[in-house]
Amino acid sequence: MKSRKWMVFYTKSRQEKKTRDQLLKNGFEVYLPLQKVMRQWSDRKKKVEVPLFNSYIFVLEEEDKIPLILQTPGVAWNIRFNNKPATLQDQELKTIERFITSGYHLESKQLDKLETGDAVEIIDGPLKGMLGYLTKTTEGDKFSVWLESIGQTMLVRIDPAVLRKRP
Repeated sequence: MKSRKWMVFYTKSRQEKKTRDQLLKNGFEVYLPLQKVMRQWSDRKKKVEVPLFNSYIFVLEEEDKIPLILQTPGVAWNIRFNNKPATLQDQELKTIERFITSGYHLESKQLDKLETGDAVEIIDGPLKGMLGYLTKTTEGDKFSVWLESIGQTMLVRIDPAVLRKRP
């Protein structure tokens, strides 16, 4: 019996939503994590939904359907990890959803390799119990969670007072 997995695909630049819509139209189950951000134009400000991971989209399907998915307009290629199709693990999916629903401003960055700082746990607030790393940035301290299977990390600006160092 073949099993369906959340496989990771790379889309053409700024085509995530159109690609999602096309995949849905073709009958695929698709996950495109979006977050609301405030955008400034010369004449106005507006809240818009933008992808959490630029050019990444997740499709729940069997591996043998990859060639069919790649024929979808907007899909550039299948992300691979250790020479196998990259898949999003259930726990990583739950982590992404929890971050999005937390209400915090998120950003994601692709890292060539994870530079670990202190291993920390959030001890209070909507992300209480999350494990990750303290990352120093020019904007201050941020809490990061590494999603190994897709080569991405999520960062959230957080008060260091709600963090506890892990052994």
